[in-house]
Amino acid sequence: MTPFPWAEAMQFGFGVLRLSPDQFWRMTPRELASALIGARGGIAAPLDRGGLDDLMRRYPDHQEQAR
Repeated sequence: MTPFPWAEAMQFGFGVLRLSPDQFWRMTPRELASALIGARGGIAAPLDRGGLDDLMRRYPDHQEQAR
C-alpha cells in the first residue's frame, strides 16, 4: 500500500488553497480531493486498446504514397 502523500497535500492546502492549519486539518480526505479536482481538473481515464486503435486509424504516422 502506498502511504498517503501528506507533503503534497499540505503544499496544496496551504500554498494553493491558502488554508489555515485549522481549516486544513478539519477537511476530510474527500473534501481535499474535491478541492484538488476543482483546482486542477479531473484525471482522464487511461486509453484502452480500442481507443488507441481508433487514434492510430484517424491520425496515422505516415501517409501512403501514390504509385
